[in-house]
Amino acid sequence: MKQQGVHPEDAEGTSDAASRPDGPENDEVHSDEVEGDEPLLPARVHRPSDLMRLLVGVLAVIVLLGIAAFAHGTTSGLEQDINKGTGQAPDLLIKIAGLASSIAILLVPVAFAIERLIKRDGLRIADGVLAAVLAHGVTLATDLWVAKAAPDSIQEALTQPSPGDIHALTDPVHGYLAPVIAYMTAVGMSRRPRWRAVLWMVLLLDAFSMLVTGYTTPFSIILTVLIGWTVAYGTLYAVGSPNVRPTGRTLMAGLRHVGFHPVSAAREEAPDTSETGDRGRRYFVTLEDGPPLDVTVVDREQQAQGFFYRAWRNLTLRGFATRSSLQSLRQALEQEALLAYAAIAAGANAPKLIATSELGPDAVMLVYEHTGGRTLDSLADEEITDDLLRDTWHQVRALQSRRIAHRRLVGDAVLVDRSGTVILTDLRVGEIAAGDLLLRMDISQLLVTLGLRVGAERAVASAVGVLGPDAVADCLPMLQPIALSRSTRATLRRLARERAQREREAVLEASRQAKQARLEAGHETEPVSEKAEKKAVRAQARAEKRAIDEALEEAREEDLLTQIRHQVLRIRPQAPVEPARLERVRPRTLMSFIAGAIGAYFLLTQLTHIEFGPLVANAEWGWVAAAVLFSALSYVAAAMSLLGFVPERVPFPRTVAAQVAGSFVKIVAPAAVGGVALNTRFLQRSGVRPGLAVASVGASQLFGLGCHILMLLSFGYLTGTEKTPSLSPSRTVIAGLLTVAVLVLVVTSVPFLRKFVVTRVRSLFAGVVPRMLDVLQRPQKLVTGIGGMLLLTFCFVMCLDASIRAFGTESSSISIASVAVVFLAGNALGSAAPTPGGVGAVEATLTVGLIAVGLPKEVAAPAVLLFRLLTLWLPVLPGWLAFNQLSRKGAL
Repeated sequence: MKQQGVHPEDAEGTSDAASRPDGPENDEVHSDEVEGDEPLLPARVHRPSDLMRLLVGVLAVIVLLGIAAFAHGTTSGLEQDINKGTGQAPDLLIKIAGLASSIAILLVPVAFAIERLIKRDGLRIADGVLAAVLAHGVTLATDLWVAKAAPDSIQEALTQPSPGDIHALTDPVHGYLAPVIAYMTAVGMSRRPRWRAVLWMVLLLDAFSMLVTGYTTPFSIILTVLIGWTVAYGTLYAVGSPNVRPTGRTLMAGLRHVGFHPVSAAREEAPDTSETGDRGRRYFVTLEDGPPLDVTVVDREQQAQGFFYRAWRNLTLRGFATRSSLQSLRQALEQEALLAYAAIAAGANAPKLIATSELGPDAVMLVYEHTGGRTLDSLADEEITDDLLRDTWHQVRALQSRRIAHRRLVGDAVLVDRSGTVILTDLRVGEIAAGDLLLRMDISQLLVTLGLRVGAERAVASAVGVLGPDAVADCLPMLQPIALSRSTRATLRRLARERAQREREAVLEASRQAKQARLEAGHETEPVSEKAEKKAVRAQARAEKRAIDEALEEAREEDLLTQIRHQVLRIRPQAPVEPARLERVRPRTLMSFIAGAIGAYFLLTQLTHIEFGPLVANAEWGWVAAAVLFSALSYVAAAMSLLGFVPERVPFPRTVAAQVAGSFVKIVAPAAVGGVALNTRFLQRSGVRPGLAVASVGASQLFGLGCHILMLLSFGYLTGTEKTPSLSPSRTVIAGLLTVAVLVLVVTSVPFLRKFVVTRVRSLFAGVVPRMLDVLQRPQKLVTGIGGMLLLTFCFVMCLDASIRAFGTESSSISIASVAVVFLAGNALGSAAPTPGGVGAVEATLTVGLIAVGLPKEVAAPAVLLFRLLTLWLPVLPGWLAFNQLSRKGAL
């Protein structure tokens, strides 16, 4: 392999000259033919790495200020130690260091600016000047904040008496040093070794001279550096960095550096997928002598694409990780070269790498022998033969025999040349010495990739024919969306939406036909008695539901992953099917932790000023007992609100036990999700058909939402009028109604939102509304359901009111209507929050709401804690016991 490194600055000059029409390079460069190159590259790009550095800088500033605020003893001791050490320095050394740093801190930026202007890189100088101006503004704002509003501990850490005037303080942040640091960082001095060494020498000299002479503190210097660094990267991310991506002409010059004689280069269009952003740009290059080449160019901007996605995968997946989120160009080049050689050594068909080289400081190129052919995605269905499928699996088996994981076996990574030979490309993200987990994931990924093209049966049969049934069966635990590539997951989601749409259309068509038949039957029948007419209506309703269920069963389709599992289980019935736990951190868990931390912080800040000893000693235990009673009665009300929408016969005591079990479930799932899933499962186990169980729970939720909104508006109206003789609504209620009206107008005016709402409403009417019509024919059921909902809200409101009255006499001035409004608002937020039981969101909302209606925070905080203790935490143990008991009896 040919490999030649070019000195970064020499390569940079070559790149600039080769890309300029009037550059001083040879004329043969300008005669090169480059087809399909990017004629309109963006002048600036926004790098995710700049954003990450900005966030790190902001976090570092916050941490530094936190240390200065709370670790006063540490900061004082550090300053004393540094002053003691620097005080022993010779005066001559101090004067020389001060003079040199004062001169160098002005000359170095100017010298670098001249060097950049000579190389026609004025954009970087403009970025540096902008960053310096912004940094100066931030330093002025910081100085003003420290002098006027900062805590005394921060002021002492960042300032000290000025040596020239003991009545004045030194500057908290150096107004000249931070702009210089921002300028040097923004223009890119830190990426050039010689200039970086000069930069650090100047900064150290300046810091030393300032510390020794007593014009600053260690924390002030650190804060100055952080502000300059952070502002620089914030500026670069906001305005974008100059685009240094090499063009096709730069590529031609780079090929000549490694000994090739290119004639022309044609840019190959990349597949339109979400995962190809960091794969590099590909060129087909013809030579004066010899076969053509396939060249891949990777630059920093392309490498940065997908950074946040890779970082999230590394954080959330256990047992393995994708390639490093922060990987240098040199590391990327070495990894791809290593995998290319390893794949060929394993006997797999892979592109042969023959040369690598740098293209300046911000890009590398990899030169392969030309393979030609078409990707699997571009082949027609009839061209994907069984021999082609087996050949693909033979290549994967060759890789796995040497424990090489491809990590991206999607359609555009499988290339079929003119002779029909399969070649595996895109080995850049693979791994050598891979573990069993990654190898099994490769098999599951390729099964899905082939299944999307030829179906589950042919994909599984071809895999079993090459790898054997055991190897294919072992991959079943990996057959889950999170283990698949990003583009594959997107395809599966699109297919799922299409299946759901077909099911909805089938249900709507069946409902329409049933209604049409009922209307025709009604026209043909002769007048009958009222009792017979009611019986006929009920019979027609049952027939309509039966027709809908049959249409839904007919239209239901299995997803591809389920089809693959069934095909494998036919061959190996004892194969493990339980999905492996691959997630280290789930998004729901992370959201729960963040929301819980916010709620805990809010409550702790409220509780720090409360003396619980006297408060508990003076508590009214009669009201505490009343709160316990109302909390227990809420489970009976919840059972009534559910059974009121279930026409079938379901035991009431067991339903109450299921609602108690829900207290345990909602701790491990969001409130709006856990209860729905448990009630649906309970009704199915009680003999209600799955479709009808879902419709019953949906009808209960729909009626509950309507009652909740009506009660919130009603109690809000009463709260606004209770202190006035007239019945004019409060401004808050009017503002709320206007907000709802504006939201409705926005939803109906935006096509995407309108389509989303219409689709959901149609699906709702397809299943829930027929169930509600069933309930309307049984007035006693309807009364039970609506009465249960009203009783449930009443129990919770009275429980909160009793909790308030248990801790203070001031609660007598707060009306039940105000307590109801606070509860309804807090409950709505808790249902919307993605945290189990609404932890954090409910506590914060209830506490703030009670304080807003006039309750002292010394009473509001413990009252909310007692309410949540009785309605959320104490019922967990009986809920767990009820859950286990119902599970053993087969009721869940």
